[in-house]
Amino acid sequence: MIVLSDVTLRRGPQKLLSDVSISIHPGYKVGLTGANGTGKSSLFAMLRGELGQDEGAVSIPPNWVVAHVAQETPSTTISALEYALQGDTEYINLHKQLENAEGALLGELHGRLDAIDGYTTESRAATLLHGLGFSQEQINNPVDSFSGGWRMRLNLAQALMCRSDLLLLDEPTNHLDLDAVIWLQSWLIQYDGTLILISHDREFLDAVVKHVAHIEHAKLTLYTGNYTAFEKIRAERLAQQQSAYEKQQREKAHMQKYVDRFRAQATKAKQAQSRLKALGRMEEISAAQVDSPFHFKFFDPEKLPERLLNVVNASIGYGDNIIVNNVKMQLMPGQRIGLIGPNGAGKSTLIKYLAGELQSIATETSSDKEDESWKAQDLKIGYFAQHQLEQLRVDLSALQQLRALDKEAREQDLRNYLGGFGFKGERVDEPVAPFSGGEKARLVLALLVYQKPNLLLLDEPTNHLDLQMRHALSVALQGFAGAMVIVSHDRHLLKTVTDELVIVHDGKAEEFDGDLDDYAKFINEATSLDNNQSNNGQEESEKGLSKKEQRQLEAQRRKQLQPLLNQLKKAEKQLDDLSIKQSELEKQLSDPDIYLEENKQKLKSLVLEKSELDKKLETVEMQWMEISEEYESAAALIT
Repeated sequence: MIVLSDVTLRRGPQKLLSDVSISIHPGYKVGLTGANGTGKSSLFAMLRGELGQDEGAVSIPPNWVVAHVAQETPSTTISALEYALQGDTEYINLHKQLENAEGALLGELHGRLDAIDGYTTESRAATLLHGLGFSQEQINNPVDSFSGGWRMRLNLAQALMCRSDLLLLDEPTNHLDLDAVIWLQSWLIQYDGTLILISHDREFLDAVVKHVAHIEHAKLTLYTGNYTAFEKIRAERLAQQQSAYEKQQREKAHMQKYVDRFRAQATKAKQAQSRLKALGRMEEISAAQVDSPFHFKFFDPEKLPERLLNVVNASIGYGDNIIVNNVKMQLMPGQRIGLIGPNGAGKSTLIKYLAGELQSIATETSSDKEDESWKAQDLKIGYFAQHQLEQLRVDLSALQQLRALDKEAREQDLRNYLGGFGFKGERVDEPVAPFSGGEKARLVLALLVYQKPNLLLLDEPTNHLDLQMRHALSVALQGFAGAMVIVSHDRHLLKTVTDELVIVHDGKAEEFDGDLDDYAKFINEATSLDNNQSNNGQEESEKGLSKKEQRQLEAQRRKQLQPLLNQLKKAEKQLDDLSIKQSELEKQLSDPDIYLEENKQKLKSLVLEKSELDKKLETVEMQWMEISEEYESAAALIT
């Protein structure tokens, strides 16, 4: 059992936890929630022993194995499968001992291997990797051939392979697509250890956790039930707290009025002093913060044509490589489409095409129909994608960037508008450079909403957003009058704002007959079938091919993919180098001294350098995305 007794935890002068006492029993599945900056990740660091508490005691059974997802992935040439296997340290240690064991020890080690079901460990690792989106070919590829997002999946696989008693997961769905999220949810439901999970995906939390630990005002409170149950209980508590607060405020006002009135009168001075002391002793009840800090809605579009967009027989991809073929889609006001499908199938590619960032590819079957695709004259697109965050002017404030869209608006109206997206006080006037990913995402959404689009194209809009902002976005989208197409792994968002699903897979985009629950069943059945076919295929290949022939076949496949792999590595190296430079510049721009008058010239130089670097980073990132799509498609064709 995990026991925190009167624990106080600080980060610098900030008190994250104060006199916290809580017990988490073995087998509990706990969702850890709280606003950004309240100390969730610091609590994880404390449970891992990387950060000591300032006061109190933390007790975790000494024999417990604690697993978590590493933030860094070593550059190594071992295969993805071998890397995942390293998570099972007991299995790895037994194999090392078996290499030199003889006689009785050899039998003993094999017995221990059998006891931990070690003969199925490789199959378990392969199943994990398949569930997280790796193809049969990819699990044999070296770790250093994968991009950053895929390496995070490898780290997650390694954590899940660990025979842990306590599993700590901090936003595990951030680098996953919807298919992998559904698979991970099923896996965690079956996990028999103690789980503590940080996530901004309420659907995921609802399905997995049975308790919620919520951090607020430096206190940690444990609630029974899933996230939806926690919200209801907390709302009731806050309503009671608000009532008590208002009652106390009335009492304080009455007492203060008496003090102010009679303090100077000799006959009443004693009573006044008594009430003054009572005021001082009165325990302050904080006002209940029931409401989200985010309040906004989509403006009605200025013009709303009867038909916004009509796509007929479009083939979409990069260069001559077609990712999605013969797309047919008509978008009309009020249509709400969610794009679903496996990673790399072309969802983002389709969104880019709809946004006008990609042209269709002429083919023998589609070139004669190419002119049938059209856009309405009054079409106004609001496009959100992750690379849009890097297109913000980092030298300008949120207010300045909004002002650029509307030079005639009153400043107070613009400030009020930005306040609905959580930008208040001095934050409105500060340069964007040091903003977090969540703040940049909120600002991009604010700028997009302000322009009154009649077609929304949203590619993973919730990636950097917390639960409160996700809820506010969901509510705002429900009132949107135009059409929308959304790619998201947040099922709650998809369920609340979309009416129809289009599945992108096997080079096609077609209507999915069912809802997200049906899609979850579809994914689980497909995963089970893939695992069976993979195992059967492996058995057949072992029967038909010698190990030498299998190695030769794998080498031949790698050789076919090598040119693309080299391009991918080169682009990744450029991205890494540019990102490091970007971080250095952002650090310099976040220094308050740089905005002093005497540093005006240096600031101008830094801002110019940052602007040029951002453009270059965006170009390289686009190249990397195109090569990644091409590589994944080529790998799928070869296998």
